[in-house]
Parts: sequence; structure tokens; C-alpha cells
Amino acid sequence: MQTLTQAAKKTNAWLWIPTLYFASGLPYHAITSISDIMYKDMGVDNATIALYTGIFLIPWTIKPLWSPFVELMSTRRKWTLYSQLLLVLCFAAVAISVPMESFLLLTIIAFMAGAFVSSTHDIALDGFYILGLSQKEQSFFSGIRNTFYRIATVFGSGFLVMLAGTLGNTCGKTMGWSATFAVTSIIMLALFLYNRKAMPKPENDIDRAPGSIKEVFSNFGDIIKTYFQKPGIFTALLFLLLFRFPEAQLGKIGKLFLMDTANMGGLGLGMEEIGFANGVIGIIGLILGGIIGGICISQNGLKYWLWPMVIAISLPDAVYVYMSMALPDSMGIICSCIFVEQFGYGFGFTAYTLYMIYFAQGKYPTAHFAISTAFMSLGVMLPSMASGYIQQWLGYENFFIWVMACTTVTFAVSALIKIDPGFGKK
Repeated sequence: MQTLTQAAKKTNAWLWIPTLYFASGLPYHAITSISDIMYKDMGVDNATIALYTGIFLIPWTIKPLWSPFVELMSTRRKWTLYSQLLLVLCFAAVAISVPMESFLLLTIIAFMAGAFVSSTHDIALDGFYILGLSQKEQSFFSGIRNTFYRIATVFGSGFLVMLAGTLGNTCGKTMGWSATFAVTSIIMLALFLYNRKAMPKPENDIDRAPGSIKEVFSNFGDIIKTYFQKPGIFTALLFLLLFRFPEAQLGKIGKLFLMDTANMGGLGLGMEEIGFANGVIGIIGLILGGIIGGICISQNGLKYWLWPMVIAISLPDAVYVYMSMALPDSMGIICSCIFVEQFGYGFGFTAYTLYMIYFAQGKYPTAHFAISTAFMSLGVMLPSMASGYIQQWLGYENFFIWVMACTTVTFAVSALIKIDPGFGKK
């Protein structure tokens, strides 16, 4: 159990866990997901969108490289708060850049800066979570933090996208998106000001002594060495890199397909419809799938549910093949398809998350889990960057058929891994 100061003991974790993880989820989805929709709405082609917004994932992929500096310098509390303050400036820069002639270059720079700051915020926040709570509280609030991270997703992909559409209809697309990111900046400022008051000051959240720098880097080297010496490392890396190979392409192009006009092979949905379908209905399906997946594994273990979850994350991708062929104009049908695909993804992704926890067991479990998440980001980044070029070459219908063919990769790498039958049970 962690030793806390009187201030930390008196601070109810319900007052700061929700807002901190909302402040973690909102920037990530604004940078990696809402940016796709903005660029498409502003007339940028699919290949350019997929390439540049895929690059935004680089900081989350390589963040283990600078995590020792977060450990070495200042406190986790200060890193967390000042990262939030910098994100205020990054989103303000996006808002200012959108109306400019060179908006594409300027917003890419602002988003990339925000990506580095946001990934650093995540490093500091995860460390602060451990220091600010007892072990019992860490277990209790693990579901709460994930819930508010998801709420940030609904807010960003739903409310902010619908806001951009509403403002765009009133004052034009450019000013609509500029105002939307100005609102995002103001929200981050409000979160910073609130969290500055609400966050506790754990007694053991202190600056590291200069003499410990050599020790930290030595430990960092040992963390890397022991990770790559784990049994089954080769098959584990294949699984981490390729399990999401189809979804990494679908997730990037699916939103653009919903927005493109019928003569381009898309469904021609408006911004408000996109926000509701993806940001509300889709996220509800994702959350329900994740909750049910966690319950199932807790009953029978990860090994028992692996193949049902592989099927669940793969086969529902076929709804996009159907939509690209039928081009339905009913929002009920479109929302149902998106719900099915996202529910399957949420259910199936549970197996991927639990496998990363399983593989991280042993020495340095937290650090090894972080390395696995870096490989996860790399496995999403590379296919998503290429997906726009593939879609433009094949067209939407053949692209979604290609995605279904890629699910064979998910099945293949899942067949390679070994899992203890007892892992994940209650």
C-alpha cells in the first residue's frame, strides 16, 4: 500500500480520476480520429489523410523511449498538469491554423506537437495513478478510469463532430472546425484548472535525486533486455503487430466511406449523422462489447474465449462490404451495421488487451506492458498510413473485401500464441 500525505488521504479519488482520464482520452481521439473527419470535410484526399493522420500515432509508439525522463525529472503531478496546459496551446494552434491558406501543413504540425504532449501526459498519468492510490483503490478505479476515457471518446467523436457540423452549416466548414477546436482548447483549460485543485500530492511523488540517473538508465536497459528474452517473444511480437492488421485499415477508411458522396462510392452522411453513428451508437457498441468480453474471460479464462473473440473482431467487418455494395440510405440500417462491427471489435479486442497483460507477467510487468502497447501502436500506424492509397487504388467495395481477406492474418497469428488455460479466470 502506498504511503500518502494527509492531503492525498483527504482527497476523494472520485474527484480527480474521472477528470484526469477524460483529459487523457479527449486529446488522443481529437488528434487520431477527429482529425480524419476534419480533413475529409475540408476536401483533403483519402491517401493524404491516412498517411498523415497515421503518422500522428508515432509518439504513442515510441513513448517508452522518453518515459525514463518523466521518471527522472520533476513529479508525475507536475508532468500531468503541465502536459494538459500545453495541450490547451496545441488545440488553440489548430483552431488558429484552420482558416489559414496553409492549413494542412500548420494543423499537421500542431496535431503532431499535441501527439507528443498527449503521449507524455499518458506516461505521467499512469505513474501518478499508482502513486496516488492504494493497491485496493487501484483495482477499484481501474474500471472507472476506462469508463471516463471512453466517455471522452463519445464526447469527441460524437458531440464535437456534431458541433462542427452544426457550426459548419451556420458559418461555413472552415469557421465551424476552427470554433470546434477552440472549444476543445477551452475544455482542456477547464480540466487543467480543475485538476490543479483536485489532484492529491502523494508523499512519494518526488523528484529523483541526480545520483539515481545512472541507476534508472541501467534499469531501463534491463527492462528492454528482459522483455526480448521472454519465452515466445517472436510469436508474441507477430501477434501484437498483426492482430489488428484488418481493423487498422478499416478504422481509418470507414469514417471516410461514410462521408464520401455516392458518386465516389460512399454514403454521403452529414457531420451530425457521422457524429451520431460513429460517436454515439458505435461507442455504445464498443463499450458493451468490452464489458461483456471482460465478464466472459473472468468466468472461463482467456484461452477458452480466444477463438470466439478472434471471430468477433474479424467477421463483423463484413458489414462494410454490405454497405459499400448496397449503399443504404436508412440511418437505422447504417447505425445497426456500425453497432454490430463496433460491438464485435470491443468484444474481440478484450482478448488482445488481456494477452498483453498475460505476456507482461514477471519482472517489470508495468514497463513490459508499456512496451507491448508501443508495438500495438506500431501495428496500427503502418497499415493505417497505407490504407488511403490502397482504397484509392481498389475503390471502397474492393477495399472492404480486401479488409475481409486480411482477417486471415488475424486468425493466423492467433493460432501461434500459447496461453495458460487458467489465466484470466476470477
